[in-house]
Amino acid sequence: MRETAAGLREVRRDPRWAELAHLRRTSPMCDAVLDEVRGRHIRSGDHWLIDFASCNYLGFDWDPEIMDAIAPAVRQWGTHPSWSRLLGSPQLYPAIEERLTALLGAPDTLLLPTATLIHASVIPVLADQGHVFVEARAHRTVYDGCVSARGQGATLRRFRADRPDELDALLRAVPSGAPRLVCLDGVDSMTGGIPDLPVLAGLCRERGATLYVDDTHGFGVIGERAADELCPYGSRGNGAVRHTGESYDGIVLVGGFSKAYSSLLAFLALPSRLKDHLKVAAAPYLYSGPSPTASLATALAGLEVNDRRGDAIRADLHRKSVRVLDHVDALGLDAPTGHRLPIVEIPLVDASELEAVAGFLWDQGIYVTLAAYPLVPRDRVGFRVQITALNSDEDIDRLNDALTGASRRFALRRRS
Repeated sequence: MRETAAGLREVRRDPRWAELAHLRRTSPMCDAVLDEVRGRHIRSGDHWLIDFASCNYLGFDWDPEIMDAIAPAVRQWGTHPSWSRLLGSPQLYPAIEERLTALLGAPDTLLLPTATLIHASVIPVLADQGHVFVEARAHRTVYDGCVSARGQGATLRRFRADRPDELDALLRAVPSGAPRLVCLDGVDSMTGGIPDLPVLAGLCRERGATLYVDDTHGFGVIGERAADELCPYGSRGNGAVRHTGESYDGIVLVGGFSKAYSSLLAFLALPSRLKDHLKVAAAPYLYSGPSPTASLATALAGLEVNDRRGDAIRADLHRKSVRVLDHVDALGLDAPTGHRLPIVEIPLVDASELEAVAGFLWDQGIYVTLAAYPLVPRDRVGFRVQITALNSDEDIDRLNDALTGASRRFALRRRS
């Protein structure tokens, strides 16, 4: 680093970020300023696009019933609670936790502002200077929490969820008696893949390990299976643990309201004794500012809407997702479609084409999430499409047409 004229120190540039920094400067799809939003149609300058980058899967961000819940709560509680949760929590918190615990079928729940804060603070507590095993494709925020645990004395190793024997060998190799924590995603945020939780949970129980599952992209979309379910996503949207028929024995589930429920709030599903411990050991409960009142109000209203209309919304979301996934299959693209979730990863053959592909989709009026290196490994560089309940069938037609055009013009990765 060198001293600047203003007396500040300039951060040394890490070459790993050069490509992303270039993309941020040159692509309208990256670091965009949005001037107007009408549901899933957005305007940047004078250019209108259809939003397929939103993770508000259920469309609760534009649900009138949920919007109407904000003003009464703000009039009662003000715009923002004044305390950390250790000092005091508005009644909205226990009301949400009670509803959420019943929905999940969990022993207990604890609300904190974001999943990122949970990972950073709770993973080191659970690791307790023991042994942490993180899945190779786990979300970066999960990995960062594991690195923080390593910095506080834990050992850190990676494993692959599709190789349970590998995890078993790693667990057997560590000395007995020390804490063992296994961390992975419930739904992969890029591919929509779901790991074999029953196999991994059984292995962890046998080896005395806690399984820590980040289900921020599953909660609200997938849920418990039932004979009368309206679609293969299951019923009630109560997450990956219930969707896979698992219990919470030995499992800590982390989920977020910021995706499907469109509210700034996150949670842990956990035993009550661990909840009480985290109230004094997890920094966000002790120090962090809480979620705004509007977020608490929309989360509570969202739980009510989910009880009455959620399964019908998920069935429509599944139908629209299948339309896109079937089209991707017909184009022969190498996009994981096994679980038919509303997340579609489109990798490129040549990572250097990402800027051109983004420009083409922008010109077609299609707004997507760019997956650039080093946010993803170089062999996964491409773009991600997210379908939401607010996307119309006409939006899906436009998307499919754009994907057809991109597949003809660029080297999108094909199935082998």
